[in-house]
Amino acid sequence: EVQLQASGGGLVQAGGSLRVSCVLSGETYDDFVIGWFRQAPGKEREGISCIRDSDKKTYYVDSVKGRFSISIDSARRTAYLQMSGLKPEDTAVYSCAVGPAFAVNYGLQSTPPALWGGWGQGTQVTVSS
Repeated sequence: EVQLQASGGGLVQAGGSLRVSCVLSGETYDDFVIGWFRQAPGKEREGISCIRDSDKKTYYVDSVKGRFSISIDSARRTAYLQMSGLKPEDTAVYSCAVGPAFAVNYGLQSTPPALWGGWGQGTQVTVSS
């Protein structure tokens, strides 16, 4: 059974940087993406970035483009989300999931929720103003 565990969250001032990590365990598809999602209090979960394991192709939503950078260490089965220029509106619980390889072409929100799996506990990121 595939499972992902996010870690590395914390409290940071606006304009600061933080890197969160996502460790994958268990069997996956031959090719897959790891996606980062976030959910702020009172809001729906938002898919913000993903990376395909085979070719490292990436996808970002507009709200984080140019500020966040996703990467993957396939040998360590770990994905990272480097966040810079953080804003108070980035405050959320950040979690990760594994999804189909085509998700990087169409975006996380356009990929059916049932195709994402391995949800583990998220990690809290709080940005103070």
